[in-house]
Amino acid sequence: MNVAIRPMTTTDKPEIINILRALPEFEPSEISVAAEVIARFLADPAGSGYYFRVAVADELPIGYVCYGPTPLTRGTWDIYWLAVARNHQGQSIGRTLMKQAEADIKRMAGRLIIIETSSKPEYKRTRDFYHGGNYRLAGRIPDFYAPGDDKLILQKRLTD
Repeated sequence: MNVAIRPMTTTDKPEIINILRALPEFEPSEISVAAEVIARFLADPAGSGYYFRVAVADELPIGYVCYGPTPLTRGTWDIYWLAVARNHQGQSIGRTLMKQAEADIKRMAGRLIIIETSSKPEYKRTRDFYHGGNYRLAGRIPDFYAPGDDKLILQKRLTD
């Protein structure tokens, strides 16, 4: 399978939303926020404050990553969303998307990447994925999302 990574286009949005709906990790409220962020980006890519890369196979989106500079910082960026269609997971597509985002961020003078995720057991694979990409736990806020669901803050420093 040949996978290409490219910027998001308007025609990608419906399939990206379908991917999110099919993944049990994403709650309906999170999918609504993702759709709003995508709409904001598509309406004004340069002014939205977001960057999107889409993984495409056979002309169909199979995953995406969304990232952007953290306001009021120097060189700190957030990875906001990363999702790969369930039937394409385990094929290094997520890793390829992350490497593209990291290269883009570094090219734009990024020095630190932050990812926020859940401590719920259902997110163990997600946390393992990020740890495998050298993201390290920088902080934990107990009961942030809900009682018993801590916010985990992961970070990766970009170096030459």
